Amino acid sequence: MQQDRPLIGIALMMGFCIVAPVGDAVAKLLGASVPLGQVVLLRFAIQALILIPIVWYSGRIWHMRGRVLRLTFLRTLLHMAGIAAMFSALKYLPLADAVAIAFVMPFFMLLLGKFILNEEVGPKRLGASIVGFLGTLLIVQPSFADVGWPALLPVVVAVVFSFFMLVTRQIAKETDPISLQAVSGVMAVVVILPLLALGTMTQIAPLRLIQPDALDWTLLLGIGVLGTVAHLLMTWSLRFAPSATLAPMQYLEIPFATLLGLLIFSDLPNPLAGLGILITVGAGLYIVMRERATARALAAAVAPPVAP
Repeated sequence: MQQDRPLIGIALMMGFCIVAPVGDAVAKLLGASVPLGQVVLLRFAIQALILIPIVWYSGRIWHMRGRVLRLTFLRTLLHMAGIAAMFSALKYLPLADAVAIAFVMPFFMLLLGKFILNEEVGPKRLGASIVGFLGTLLIVQPSFADVGWPALLPVVVAVVFSFFMLVTRQIAKETDPISLQAVSGVMAVVVILPLLALGTMTQIAPLRLIQPDALDWTLLLGIGVLGTVAHLLMTWSLRFAPSATLAPMQYLEIPFATLLGLLIFSDLPNPLAGLGILITVGAGLYIVMRERATARALAAAVAPPVAP
C-alpha cells in the first residue's frame, strides 16, 4: 500500500483550487458567445480525447457492465446537468458568488448521508449545516435582487453534485478514476450530440450549434483541458493524502475565484455576500473538523488493544 505523502497531496489540491476557478472563468467568458450545449459538448469531448489514450497506453480496464455501467451512466447525466447549471449561473452571477453558493454542497451531502445512507449525523453537524445554508442565503440575496431566479442556479449545482458524489461513492472501489472519466466523456458526447442536432433543427437557442471564431475555439479547448486537469489533480491528491486532510483545502477555491473575478471581470462580492461567504466557509470547515474527529474516534474504537 502506498504511504501517505500529505505535502504532495496538499500541493495537488491547491493546484485543483487554482485550475477549477480558471475553468469557471473561461466558461463565463464563453457564456455570451457560444451556446450552452456546445460548451458542454466540447468540455466532455476534450475530456474523452485526453483520457482515452491514457487508458489505452496504461492498460487500464474500462469495460463496464451491469450495475456499474448503469450507475456510471447516471453519474454522467448528473455530471452534465451540474456543469450545465454552473455554466448557466456564470452568465448571470459574479464568479466568486457562483462558486461560494455552490459550496452549500457539503451541507446537502451531510443530509443525504443521514436520510439516504442512514449515516450517523449528530446535532452539532446538523446545526452547522443550517448555519452554512443561512450563510448561502446571504450570498444569494443580493444576486437574487439583481438577476432573479438564475441566482439559485448554484444551489441546483450543489444539489446535483451531491447526488453525483453519492453515486460516485457506490462505484469508487469498483472502477479506476481515469477510466471512469474517460467512459463518462464518451457517454456524455453520445447523449449531447442528438440533443444538439435536434436543437439546431428546432432553433432552441441553448442547444444550437454555431461556428465559433478563433478566440472562442481557443477558449473551448481551454475549458475542456482545464476541466480534465482539475479532475485529475483532485483524483491524484487523494492518492497522497486522506480526504479529511484535503477537504479544508477546497475552500481555497473561493478566494481564488474572488481574485479572478476582480482581475478579469472587475467583480467583487458586496458586503452582505462577503459576510455570507465567511459564514458558509466557517460552517463548512466546522463540519470537516467534526468529520475528522468522528473518524478518529471510530478508528480508535476499532483499533486492536496494544499489548502490555
